[in-house]
Parts: sequence; structure tokens; C-alpha cells
Amino acid sequence: MVAWLLFIVFALLMLAGVPIGVALGFGGALAIFLSNLDTQWFGLIAAPQNFYAGLAKYPLLALPMFVLVGSIFDRSGVAQRLVNFAVAMVGRGAGMLPLVAIGVAMFLGGISGSGPANAAAVGAVMIGAMARAGYPPAYSASVIGAAAATDILIPPSIAFIVYSVMVPGASVPALFAAGMLPGVLAGLALIVPAVWLARRHGLGTHEADLPRPPFWKSLRDASWGLFAPVLILGGMRAGWFTPTEAAVVAVAYGLFVGMVVYRTIRARELPRIFAEAAELSAVILLIVALAGIFAYAVNTLSIADPITRAITQSGLGEWGVLALLIAFLLIVGMFLDGVSIFLIFIPLLIPIANAYRWDLVWFGVILTLMVAVGQFTPPLAVNLMVSCRIAGVRIEETVRWVLPLVVSFMLALVLVVIFPQLALWLPGVLGY
Repeated sequence: MVAWLLFIVFALLMLAGVPIGVALGFGGALAIFLSNLDTQWFGLIAAPQNFYAGLAKYPLLALPMFVLVGSIFDRSGVAQRLVNFAVAMVGRGAGMLPLVAIGVAMFLGGISGSGPANAAAVGAVMIGAMARAGYPPAYSASVIGAAAATDILIPPSIAFIVYSVMVPGASVPALFAAGMLPGVLAGLALIVPAVWLARRHGLGTHEADLPRPPFWKSLRDASWGLFAPVLILGGMRAGWFTPTEAAVVAVAYGLFVGMVVYRTIRARELPRIFAEAAELSAVILLIVALAGIFAYAVNTLSIADPITRAITQSGLGEWGVLALLIAFLLIVGMFLDGVSIFLIFIPLLIPIANAYRWDLVWFGVILTLMVAVGQFTPPLAVNLMVSCRIAGVRIEETVRWVLPLVVSFMLALVLVVIFPQLALWLPGVLGY
């Protein structure tokens, strides 16, 4: 009865518009008290203990730093220079600007681990350029919202950091390595329908008329941005610093590029940049901490055990259960952000993964792929909301354009499900 009450209270609070972190924490605390796990009121001591335990984890130190990296590179002008360099390489023509938008979003994924931040950085540069080339705003918003979803797969990734904190068997370096090839595969999968839609509907009619930036000048201007992922990922692989230390190095490098090299960030703007990053980080970390209470209640009340037994004994088989989980997460991803999905459902999903002996790193990549799909699947898609706001269109106007992108992205997911080595090969080679 208490187990059902935990989820009923959580669902009712969510429907009432209560912030998800508060709903998680209150539902968990109420379940702890009513279950009389310890001795009446003293049982509530578990709530503040698990609130602290949810935060007292070393990998979480990287989270606010990578959020800050996204804010810094958003204002440094790196995105504009990367776009110019990409256009100089691929040239002008129907479907080339969407290709550039996806490529730049993938590259920025190697700098910042936030999908909405990526959508804002790329959208601020590309949506106006695509409008001048003759692309409809709804199409541009769809492409950029989908492209930014690769950001949580290509390391560094905030989603992988949260997953590693909740799943001890999956380290941050292993998840970062595992997400690289699926992230690139997902990006390539988006290019095909994006270019096909542009050419089939005759979009970008004025693109060939726009000037093509000079190659060598564009390369020189973009070189500082191009070096950022090399520094972050190469430094981690070389053993110069841990993922947490890499986040601090990335912040220092971004400030150097923005304030000294490009001079697009001024000293008086730093307090606002720090404040915005701190606010976003505080929201994420507060949800993580409150979710620790919820996870404690789920584990202590043994809620996951009967669910796991019911699913494994349902007769669906391993592949049937995995298909069911993917369909369920696709629906959930339309309404919740990735961090919230992880915090709510991982305590319930990991016992299922263990029952079928799935590799937890591979399973984390599958979950993150589903979260990425949800970031640009209407009606409540966080990346799409950002790109639509920049483009000045309603999210429902993007449906006709975004559905082929969702289908193509799902095909990349199917490949990773069928061929786990797409995720596990690189961690094995690197020895993680």
C-alpha cells in the first residue's frame, strides 16, 4: 500500500504543477514515514541523510563546471566561427546548411554536455542564416533541436555523469567512451533525412547565392574552438586530468578564448555568466539530491523487486522486455527532461538490467539515446522548445519536419541495440 502511495503522491504533485524535485522528495519522505521503517518520527532522519548522500559524490563536481563551459562557449563566438569553417568546407547548395548545423552541433557536443545549451548556441547562429538562405523557420528549428540532442551522447555529457552517480558499475570515463560512436552515428542518421527533406521540398533556394567563406581564414578563426575537444578528451585519455578536473580545465580554456583570443567576453559580463550557470546547476543538483530520498524509499520498500519479477516472468523474453522499455521511455521522454527520467526510473530499471545481465555501460547508452530522442519529440521537447523560441515558431509547426528526424534517430538506436559493440568497442580498446 505504501509503495503505491509513493507513486500516487508523486504523480498527483506532478499533475498539480509542483516542481519535479519537490515531488520526488516529498513522495519519498512521506513513504519513509508511513512505512515506519525505523521508529515513527525518527524514520524521517533518513530523508536528510539521503538528501546529503545524493550530493556527496565526486563525479557531480564536474556537473556545474560543464554547465559553465556551455555558457562560456555560447558567448565566446566559437559557434559562429565553426559554422563559417564548416560552410567553407562543404560549400553552398541545397541541404548544405542543415548538414553544417548538425555537424557543428555534434562538434559542440565535445565541449558542453547540455542539449538545450547546444540548441541555443547553434540556433542563435544558424536559424538566421538558414532563413536568409530560404529555409522555413519550422524546418530550421526542427533540425537544430534534433542535432542538439547528440550533445548528451558525445562526451562530455551531463546525462552520463548523473547515470554514473546512480549506477556504481558504470564509470564516467567508460560512459564517455561508450557514447562517442553512438553519438556520431545518431548525428549521421540525422543528416540523411535533413538533406533529403530540403531537396525534396525545394528548400534553401537562395543558399547558392550566399558567399562562401575563405577556407584558410575560416580554419584559422575556428582553430581555437577546434582544439577544445582535443584538450578536454585528449587530456582525460592521456591521464593529465580526471573528468572532473577536465571540466575545470575547459572553463579556464573557454575564458581564455573568449576574453583574450576572440575578446567577445568582457570582464563585466562574467558575474552574469557565473550566475546563470550557478542557477542552472543548482536546479539540477537540487533535483538530484531530492531524488536520493525517492530512490532510498524505492530500494528500502523493495518496490523494484516485485516489478522486476513481474517483468522477467511476463513471457515477453529479453528482447520483448527491451522493446517495451524503449517504447515506454520514448513516451516518457516527450514529457520529462533527461535528468528527471534518470532519477525517477533508474532505481526501477537497473534491477531489470541486472536480471538479464545486460552490460550497464551499454544500457546507459541505450537510456541516453532514448532521452536524446525525447529532447526533440513534441509536445514537450526541451531542445525543440529552445530552437522554436529562437525561430519564433510554435512547436506544433515542427511536427511534419521533426518526425522523419525522430524515425532516423530511432534507427540509430536500433543499431546500437542489435550491435552492442558500437557502444562497448571503444571503452574496451581504451581499457575502461
